[in-house]
Amino acid sequence: MRVYTAHLARDRAPVLVREGFSIGALVFGPLWLLAHRAWIAGVLVAAVEIAAAAALARLPALWPLGLAIPWLLGLFGQDLRRFGLARRGYDETAVIAARNEGEAFFRLLAARPELAPAFGADAIRS
Repeated sequence: MRVYTAHLARDRAPVLVREGFSIGALVFGPLWLLAHRAWIAGVLVAAVEIAAAAALARLPALWPLGLAIPWLLGLFGQDLRRFGLARRGYDETAVIAARNEGEAFFRLLAARPELAPAFGADAIRS
């Protein structure tokens, strides 16, 4: 089972964020954050990576720094994504355990039936 957090904002679709390590954040770094609309975090991580690359060019002994930044981003990427959602007005409203995102979304609608009309009458089936 995976754990998701549900984030809701007025007049916007809910966003589900999976808990745990993010391979996408590890591999793609700031681009992954920008793709998830975490603009501030994406720009800050890009600036840190550029500064680290400049430091590595001058002091090759700092090579662990080059490995640490992507690893930390993989560990905390989902948290940075939640931070971006909070800045855009989303509130964390539920924690859901499910096998995949689709099942988590269904469980959210089952627990909060008032959200179903925003997605059409067939969004939730009994």
